[in-house]
Amino acid sequence: PGAVDLEKVANVIVDHSLQDCVFSKEAGRMCYAIIQAESKQAGQSVFRRGLLNRLQQEYQAREQLRARSLQGWVCYVTFICNIFDYLRVNNMPMMALVNPVYDCLFRLAQPDSLSKEEEVDCLVLQLHRVGEQLEKMNGQRMDELFVLIRDGFLLPTGLSSLAQLLLLEIIEFRAAGWKTTPAAHKYYYSEVSD
Repeated sequence: PGAVDLEKVANVIVDHSLQDCVFSKEAGRMCYAIIQAESKQAGQSVFRRGLLNRLQQEYQAREQLRARSLQGWVCYVTFICNIFDYLRVNNMPMMALVNPVYDCLFRLAQPDSLSKEEEVDCLVLQLHRVGEQLEKMNGQRMDELFVLIRDGFLLPTGLSSLAQLLLLEIIEFRAAGWKTTPAAHKYYYSEVSD
């Protein structure tokens, strides 16, 4: 860590995450490793500070990002959820990320987002990844989010059958305590080859 400009590294990781959704899925693990190395070697948190500042900038411009690039928006949500999943403070998720992550998921649960399969897919994947942790941090917001998801499922206006299936699956997943029951797994994934 002492040999490189860690603020630049944070910006490069965020930039690359906004362009490449596959990279954004793995970036949390990479950021965690850099933060651990920096903490051990230098006892500082330049990288973490740079990373969080950049996440905050992108968060504040999230509507513009979504309007400019749906893929960039989906990558951003994937990335911020990944960071929420990996970065810990005293073995707890970072409180500073709870509301921004919720706000992104709420945006994905709006009717105009539910009509786009990429956004529905992102919403469901991120809830599988961080839903249980988020609910522990703020159960009331999770209840509100699932009201939106339920309404989106029940009042379909142009919802594809795949979007309906994904929404129903995540509703059942949460109802089963953030676990997939064998019956639900068979129902939702019987057509998918192993």
